[in-house]
Amino acid sequence: MAMGKHRRILQVVGYQNSGKTTLIEKLIQRLSESGLETAVIKHHGHGGAPELGASSKDSTRTFEAGAVVSGVEGNGVLQLAARVSEWSLEKWLDFYAFFPVDVLLVEGYKKEDYPKVVLVRSAENWEELRDLTNIQCVISVEPLNDGRGGIPVYTREQEAEYMEYLMESLL
Repeated sequence: MAMGKHRRILQVVGYQNSGKTTLIEKLIQRLSESGLETAVIKHHGHGGAPELGASSKDSTRTFEAGAVVSGVEGNGVLQLAARVSEWSLEKWLDFYAFFPVDVLLVEGYKKEDYPKVVLVRSAENWEELRDLTNIQCVISVEPLNDGRGGIPVYTREQEAEYMEYLMESLL
């Protein structure tokens, strides 16, 4: 895995309701058990700024899973009640560098070039996302024929296998 600023970075990307937040929760728990502190930043992909309060369930879920810092960013608004101009992922990573974490999990920002896990529901979803860069593995609801150039492909039922693969790459 590539190193960010003194921390490992892993992106988790895929379509809405593909299981991204659930995978992130599981990774946080495993990383915490390994003694590593984790932060999460989620890109609010539904357009506009994230709504504050009860509808911020994903960042609440990742925070409750043990993330040291968890935020949702959309349209230049970070769900920590801070307003900034629309920042690139690089600027958000610089901001998160303030927090002493070992691993930063990034949900979304598909076009960025950090190591990423791609979650898909079907072969059609995979076809649409297979040209993303720096893909470490694919996790699919339906079995897929192949990855691309030796990229490991797992079904959602192979949780033990893909979690071991991801933990090895993060540790």
